[in-house]
Amino acid sequence: MPGTIVMKFGGTSVADAERLRNAARRIVQKREQGQRVVAVLSARGKTTDELIAMAEEVSPAPAPRELDMLLSAGERISCALCAMAINDLGHRAISMTGSQAGIVTDTSHTKARILDVRADRIRSALEEDSIVLVAGFQGVSTARDVTTLGRGGSDTTAVAVAAALEAEVCEIYTDVAGVYSADPRIVPQARLLPVLSFEEMLEMAASGAGVLQLRSVEYARNHGVRIHCRSSFEDRPGTVVVSEIETMEHPLITAVTHSTGEARVTLLGVPDKPGVAARIFGALADADVNVDMIIQSEPAGEGSSAEVSFTVPRDDLRVSRQTLEGLAPELGISSIVTDEEMGKVSIVGAGMRSHPGVAAKVFTVLGDEEINIEMISTSPIKISCVIGGEHVPRAVRALHSAFELSGDGTEQPEEPFRPPGQ
Repeated sequence: MPGTIVMKFGGTSVADAERLRNAARRIVQKREQGQRVVAVLSARGKTTDELIAMAEEVSPAPAPRELDMLLSAGERISCALCAMAINDLGHRAISMTGSQAGIVTDTSHTKARILDVRADRIRSALEEDSIVLVAGFQGVSTARDVTTLGRGGSDTTAVAVAAALEAEVCEIYTDVAGVYSADPRIVPQARLLPVLSFEEMLEMAASGAGVLQLRSVEYARNHGVRIHCRSSFEDRPGTVVVSEIETMEHPLITAVTHSTGEARVTLLGVPDKPGVAARIFGALADADVNVDMIIQSEPAGEGSSAEVSFTVPRDDLRVSRQTLEGLAPELGISSIVTDEEMGKVSIVGAGMRSHPGVAAKVFTVLGDEEINIEMISTSPIKISCVIGGEHVPRAVRALHSAFELSGDGTEQPEEPFRPPGQ
């Protein structure tokens, strides 16, 4: 039986008719190499943003259920059009919505999580020698409502389908050649990384690397799905994400990542009592707010109040404030202060586990640049610093240079790592 490959194309890869036909040709090429092919497509170009704008024209706060119904249309359009292009190339193609493809989610609208992929219909179509196109970013909830998976959710759709089909590889096609040691728009000398471990990619995705969605990497690690992130416009190897035991080397620092989508929330006058923090962060979790860094100052004396600061995605700031304003009178919180202009810069590398002094070097580099560090968080292979948003590009360049990560951006190993079927 031929192997199965899952190919995912992002919005820029299908943005216009010519790019969509190019995606169709790449899909057909894989099929003609003897593989069974499932392709997951995102909405074209700025379609999702345009649909959101339409919703906001008629409602200041669109109902989440209806917003999901609206936003799911973008990916369906891409799949239907691509199926037409594939049929014109002489191959049979069938497009499916997320629900038709068997993608079952929880009931959380706009940020749903995949619970199961019941891929029987996909398998049947593959056995009939059809190419299957699955609408990314969407599914059907256990309450039988249309749901969407949040920004970048098509990556998670592709990985989940690959896991369900036990595919050889999940190829993520995008407008960049792979994952780099830093954002090439900020650091032109950034180096293409041929291989990353899931652990490194998880930390990079969590700290701002926008090539892969965090949840897609988590899903891939948990289900053993090999990811190959590569360019839609060049036919060469990109970055392969595999288990840590498959990576041969562990460099001290792999990459510098950043985010300018951070907001900070500071709660003043927080009572120093057991259970208060649980109430605060439990309420935010119930509102589907993802909290990142947390810092709590110690009260000055017995009976004194504390100060709690934490970061959230800027898009979640409004709902965070609404949630906390409803809770503040009950808990006795005196005031809520927010700052939308925060950024985050991080260094990631599996080699940090066995090398002391990395944190000191990070702080020294930022200090020499006269960049004030507002908050710090660490893991065994990552150090993240929250700084003023306007300082992020300078911090990225300084750290990338200090840890000597530069290359010409086109380097490849002498024998590039190739997933099965390449």
